[in-house]
Amino acid sequence: MTAAISVHDVTVHYGEVLALDHASLDIQTGRVCGLIGMNGSGKSTLFKTIMGLLRPDSGTVRVEGENPAKARKSGVVGYVPQSEDVDWAFPVTVRDVVMTGRYGHMGFTRHAKKADHDAVDHALERVELTEYANRQIGQLSGGQKKRAFVARGIAQGATILLLDEPFAGVDKRSEATITRLLRELAGDGATILVSTHDLHALPDLADEAVLLMRRVLMHGDPDLVLQPDNLALAFGLDVMNRGDN
Repeated sequence: MTAAISVHDVTVHYGEVLALDHASLDIQTGRVCGLIGMNGSGKSTLFKTIMGLLRPDSGTVRVEGENPAKARKSGVVGYVPQSEDVDWAFPVTVRDVVMTGRYGHMGFTRHAKKADHDAVDHALERVELTEYANRQIGQLSGGQKKRAFVARGIAQGATILLLDEPFAGVDKRSEATITRLLRELAGDGATILVSTHDLHALPDLADEAVLLMRRVLMHGDPDLVLQPDNLALAFGLDVMNRGDN
């Protein structure tokens, strides 16, 4: 079976700085995979490589069997950015943001047709934001903003979703809503890769977890990956209690 995301022996440098070091992992269709590692461990670089925004110095990446840049341009990959990467003051509505997921279907003129509006309506309903469709995006709560970008991926028709710290700055209720939504999408056949520092969220969210420190230190069941001895390899001893005390 061909993996939905396949990364094989990938090395990436930024100048003289090593960002990924012979990293390898396969994620099968319909799985939710949690990506964990300290800042500077290569998580963002891995995302950019999977999206085809960075070309590895060596190794190969395939997304649904395709070159990652081709997969991104064809709408296979949807991306939910970190909150700090978005200008929330920009004068666009929630519906406008979700509609950007349809641009690849509209052609050069970007003229929305009925199919595009229907896809946006469906996506907003799926993430429970229909009543907020005409609000300026910055007026939403942290969790609602994340769901708006998930809706963009749904409207796009993406079969692979990459989420960068979706639980940062959201309350427990929003975290539970996002977790349920991602599990439902995976049940429908989407493949989901989530980077997070919220280790407590992983067992409920993820089918598998990847521990990254420029290379893949461990990839497997979240309960196994989150064992204190394994976390110490990537984070040091400070996280061995995972904030339980």
